[in-house]
Parts: sequence; C-alpha cells; structure tokens
Amino acid sequence: MERKLNAASLQKIDEIVAKHRGKAGPVKLMLHDVQRELGYIPVEAMEKIAEASGVSPAEVYGVVTFYTQFTTQPKGKHVINVCLGTACYVKNSQALVDKAIELTGANINKTSDDGLFSVDATRCLGACGLAPVCIIDGRTIGNATPQKVAEEIAAIRAAEQAEAAEA
Repeated sequence: MERKLNAASLQKIDEIVAKHRGKAGPVKLMLHDVQRELGYIPVEAMEKIAEASGVSPAEVYGVVTFYTQFTTQPKGKHVINVCLGTACYVKNSQALVDKAIELTGANINKTSDDGLFSVDATRCLGACGLAPVCIIDGRTIGNATPQKVAEEIAAIRAAEQAEAAEA
C-alpha cells in the first residue's frame, strides 16, 4: 500500500495509540478514533495499532475490512450512503445509486475527482421501515427518491459555491 501521510497525521495516530494502550479491546476503539480524526484508516495507522495491541497488522486489517464503517481510502467532503439491502433494493434503491453517480461523478464506493463526494453502497442501514433509505452527510433520508437525492446534491453544490465565493 502507498504511504503518504504528513507529520501531523502521523502525530495524531501516535496520540490515539498512546491514549488506548493497555486498555481492553483497544483495536476497534483506536480504529474509530483514527477514522474520526483522519477520515480514513491508512496502513501506517494499522501498523501502529497492531504493534500497540500485540496483534499482527493482518488482524487489524481484517477488522478494518470486516466492518463497513471503516475505510482505507479518503472519503469525499460529502458522503452519500445508499442502502442496497433487500427491503431497499426491492423499492428501487438502485435508482438512488444511479442518480448519485450521475450527479456527482463518483462511482460506487469511490470519491469524485474533485474530492467533493463519495458514493457508498451498503447492505443495510437499519431503517428498513423507511425503505428505500440513503444517508447523506449523516442525515437519514427515508422513502428516498432519485428526485430527493438530486435536490440534496444540488443543495450541497449550492452551499459549496456560496462558501467558495465568500473565501
């Protein structure tokens, strides 16, 4: 894997590892903290967490890849999660994914070239009664339609343009 972290990111990882060293079950706690601070979990973090926890880097990587909330790639500034679980899929959540890809330029589980959007397809978001469901920037949108997704993306783009104009 490619290594490209700056000194500030490496220092954050060291602080997180030191905070959890010696505690029971620290791997997931450290992974959550690293992802919260950096937005993803780089290989350097996995190696430091493994060393501090007394497990192999492969075991830490296994935890990272098992849990869908963890990512090894930087996410876009705005994250769109679309559920493709059974309840959502039968209510046409694929159309939500298609609309998000069309409007953002980000492919499934990837980030747009401008770094603004990530589109993630998930298996279940735990809101089956609201199917189809997507989460945009942490906000759950139940009974979602391609039109609702388009409106949310348009609002994000407008806010980004307003912010850029003020800068």
